[in-house]
Formats: sequence, structure tokens, C-alpha cells
Amino acid sequence: MAAVDDLKFQEFDDAANLLAVNPDATTISVDEPSENPKTQHGLLQDTGREEDDELLGTDDSDKTELLAGQKKSAPFWTFEYYQTFFDVDTYQVLDRIKGSVFPVPGKNFVRLYIRSNPDLYGPFWICATLVFAIAISGNLSNFFIHLGKPTFHYVPEFRKVSIAATTIYAYAWLVPLALWGFLMWRNSKVMNIVSYSFLEIVCVYGYSLFIYIPTAILWIIPQKAVRWVLVMFALCLSGSVLVMTFWPAVRDDNRRIALATIATIVLLHALLAVGCLAYFFDAPELDVLTTTASAQNGTALVTKTQ
Repeated sequence: MAAVDDLKFQEFDDAANLLAVNPDATTISVDEPSENPKTQHGLLQDTGREEDDELLGTDDSDKTELLAGQKKSAPFWTFEYYQTFFDVDTYQVLDRIKGSVFPVPGKNFVRLYIRSNPDLYGPFWICATLVFAIAISGNLSNFFIHLGKPTFHYVPEFRKVSIAATTIYAYAWLVPLALWGFLMWRNSKVMNIVSYSFLEIVCVYGYSLFIYIPTAILWIIPQKAVRWVLVMFALCLSGSVLVMTFWPAVRDDNRRIALATIATIVLLHALLAVGCLAYFFDAPELDVLTTTASAQNGTALVTKTQ
């Protein structure tokens, strides 16, 4: 230890003597050359890591935002805990709605709109609006299709509201829950998989359903061809949001598993749209025909009895 101190002291004296002879001389520490290459190498590694994180969507800024959102967590039985999920302004909601209706190719919906402040306000009211839009439009469609027929008596079907609510909210919560569990499981198998929180996945699914609100209103048009064109158009827009969001989360996984996951996401989304169209808008005509046929059979039976 004393030898090291003597060496440093001697180095200091040599530098002082050199500066006394030539004030413009430059002194270089012995430790600096060994540190520079490490520093430069570390900078190169950090730059490469940032580029990879930017591609995968798991950069340090995202981690900081997530940790910042998790710093303050009230107990789940308190009002403050759920209030944080609805802490969003109108401009953010409208911006996310526009992003779900007009998806940007190659852009991740979570990173672009959701990750800074995921919310449940937009998904909750979008689902509620969609429930009433489907139920009311289904009743109006049934009324307009059979308007003027002597055998038709319009009766509002309020049960459609409860059926639509069960279907929409179950899809908007159970499917994201299953997808989140699957991604967490695959993330333990493959290290480079992009991870999304459950709230982010619910947020993506909720906003992706917005396009079905104007579509359900237009389903009142009593033309099956127009309805199917509308449902395919809405399915392509909302489905593209889901595909561009979740493809980066599974693309580093096994190729078959990744394709099967995306296909399942699109298939379930298509089943929701086609199922709502078939049940709430095409089924009433079959019900009326069945009722009319039953009435005619009953009349014929009474005639024979007399």
C-alpha cells in the first residue's frame, strides 16, 4: 500500500515539475487509457441494447413508466385503487379511439397510445355503448323488416340487452385474461417475448371494439349483402389493430405457436362480430316465420275440430 502511495506521489511530482518547465504541457493519468476502451465498449453495448429494446418494445423508458405507475398502489378494496384506472382525459380517449379506427401500419397500439397511461374508462363505456347499439339496432331491424305485414306484431325484446351485455363484457374480459396468461407462460419459456400487462391487453381489446358501434347502427339497413360488407370492413380494421399489437409479442416464439396465437385472436374476434350479426339481426326473421307457421297450424287444427 505504501509502495502504491509512493508511486502516485512520484507521479504527482513529475507532473508538477513538467508544468513548471512548460505550463502548456498536458498530463495524462495512467488509469485513463485502460478506462476509455471499457467506456466506449459499454456505450456501444448500451446503444445496441437500446436499438433491440426499441424493436421489441421493452426499452428502459417503458420500464420506467410501468414502475412509475406501480409506485403508488392503494389496497384493492379502496376507491382510490380503482380511481387510477379511470384517470384519463377526453383527449387521450379520443386519440385512442382514432388510433383504433385508423390503425397505423407498423405501429404498436400499446406503445403508441396505451403504455403511458392505460385506462378502463374508454373500454368500459365503449362496451356499454356497443351493448345498447346492438340491442336497439336489432330491435329496430326486426321492426323495419316486418313492417306492414299483417301477421307481425312488434314486441320489444329487452332480453337482447342482457344477452348482448353478457357476450360483449365476457369477450372484453375473459379473452384478454386468457391471452395475458398465455403470454406470461410463453414469456417464461422464451426470454425475448414482449410482455404486456393485463390492463394493457384489456385496453387494447376495449378500444378495438369501437368500430362495431357505427357498424351495429348501420346493420339496421335491411340488406344482408350490405351487412356482411360492413362486418368484414369492421373486422379488418379492428383485427388489424390486434394483429399489429400482439404479433411483436409472439414473433420470437416458435413459428407455429406464433401463427396459431394470431389466428386464434383473429378467429375469436370474427366469431364475436359474426355471432352478433347472426343472432341479433338475422334471427328475428326466423322467429317470425316460426310464429306465423305455428299460428297457421293452430288455425288449421281448430278448423278440423269444428
